[in-house]
Amino acid sequence: MNIQPKDFEFISELIRKESAIVLESGKEYLVESRLSPIASEEGFDSLEQLVTALRGNKKFGLKGKVVEALTTNETSFYRDIEPFEMMRTQLIPELLEMRKAEKALTVWCGAASTGQELYSLAMMIREHFPELLSWKLTILGTDLSKEVLDKAKEGKYSQVEINRGLPAQLLIKYFEKQGTEWQLKKDVRDMIEYRELNLIKPWIGVPQSDIVLLRNVLIYFDAEVKKEILGKVRRVLRPDGFLFLGAAETTLNLDENYARRTSGRGSCYTIKKD
Repeated sequence: MNIQPKDFEFISELIRKESAIVLESGKEYLVESRLSPIASEEGFDSLEQLVTALRGNKKFGLKGKVVEALTTNETSFYRDIEPFEMMRTQLIPELLEMRKAEKALTVWCGAASTGQELYSLAMMIREHFPELLSWKLTILGTDLSKEVLDKAKEGKYSQVEINRGLPAQLLIKYFEKQGTEWQLKKDVRDMIEYRELNLIKPWIGVPQSDIVLLRNVLIYFDAEVKKEILGKVRRVLRPDGFLFLGAAETTLNLDENYARRTSGRGSCYTIKKD
């Protein structure tokens, strides 16, 4: 199904309003590929009919389906291994020392998608920092898409998803075969709490966090939204905590209150001290 220019403009504005994601000219192919299945499923013969229904709010739940479909949910196990290595070799050992009196550690991932990033962290903790399992360990994953969060909660992945980054020894140790798929064992799934949250709306229930994972998210927003989000992160990141962005993302020229810390090819951000 092809999309007309006026309908692409409407969809772009809808997505910007609901999620702050910018769909620039040239992304028509993305809209067509993501929305054509929804159009067929909802009984529309064309994307034009789907957009007409959206304009008139004629079908309950349709807007939510469209927003979810156009929210990018690209992720994999141990994606871009450097951040995990930096956490394993430096940051979590430092936090173990800094938090040894309170014995509490909180991690928040603001774009959890289908869960591979946080489950990678959970397996790393079980492998290298089992003492944290006796602490008050809070690992929260949020996303604006209910559909991807439902998949994350289930912790069930196809062979293709498993092959993208998961070491064989961890597959054998932490997963169980379920038909043609693999499901994480319940004790690993239970380490993570998942909730719906839209980053451009109020951050209700986001705890003060020692580590904030916001990787490969800011690239979809314009500069003003990036500044707003980084400002909100400073209000939930503990003064000695760590923020992870994607490799192509930076706080430079957006928020001068952050300092970059590097280790090999990995990097994270801390809040500058007064």
